[in-house]
Amino acid sequence: MTPPPLHGLRFAFGTLSVLPVRVSRWDREAARGGMLCAPVVGLVVGVGAAGLGLLLLLLGAGPLLAAVGSAAVPAVLTRGLHLDGLADTADGLGSGKPAEDALRIMKQSDIGPFGVLTLVFVLLAQVAALARLYDDSWARGAVAAVVSAVAARLALTLAARAGVPPARPEGLGAAVAGVVPVAAALALTAALTAAAAACGALASPDDAARTPLALLAALATAELLLRHCTRRFGGVTGDVFGGVAETAATTALVALTLGG
Repeated sequence: MTPPPLHGLRFAFGTLSVLPVRVSRWDREAARGGMLCAPVVGLVVGVGAAGLGLLLLLLGAGPLLAAVGSAAVPAVLTRGLHLDGLADTADGLGSGKPAEDALRIMKQSDIGPFGVLTLVFVLLAQVAALARLYDDSWARGAVAAVVSAVAARLALTLAARAGVPPARPEGLGAAVAGVVPVAAALALTAALTAAAAACGALASPDDAARTPLALLAALATAELLLRHCTRRFGGVTGDVFGGVAETAATTALVALTLGG
């Protein structure tokens, strides 16, 4: 019999990555464990992103190609799920239509102009920030790749906290909406903020302070988007979760380039 914590890990990796993990339970308890384990998925994705970036640097590809590689890994390991959610959320918000019509737009398979523009600018910002950080030092680039990936998944944990309703009665958004106790989400945030400070110190003394601040800035920006979507759509969807994750990742990367 599988221990309950492993059900949470399976749920997290099975829904938030393309890694071959079979999800054996879809109940609220497994969803709660899965969303609390979401930063673990971020750590794995971030280490993969940093690893490819460092390999490209070692092979002489330069900071820009290293940045492209690091930005590509999270997209590949999620099949672009979060980027697709970001684009759909942008189309829904940009439509200016009532909630029901906006949600219908978000469910369509095509991507509209708002989604395309958002993807272009977000990916450009991620690559530009990573290129600057890899140009500063390999350590800063690698730490940024890991921290941004963890920030993205921690934002998902916070978005799944109690009190945040689903916009639809079905879908992944409804399955995980409101499953995480607020106290557990805050405790996890505090622990990962401390871990970010320790991780940043590996890159430089200044990054010991800059990195946790970047993590908190990422979560604050993601929270603003979450609240706006909740008001606009009446709750969260799987697309909103994707948009929240990409917003947090991008903000963390940009914040890490500032003040240096």
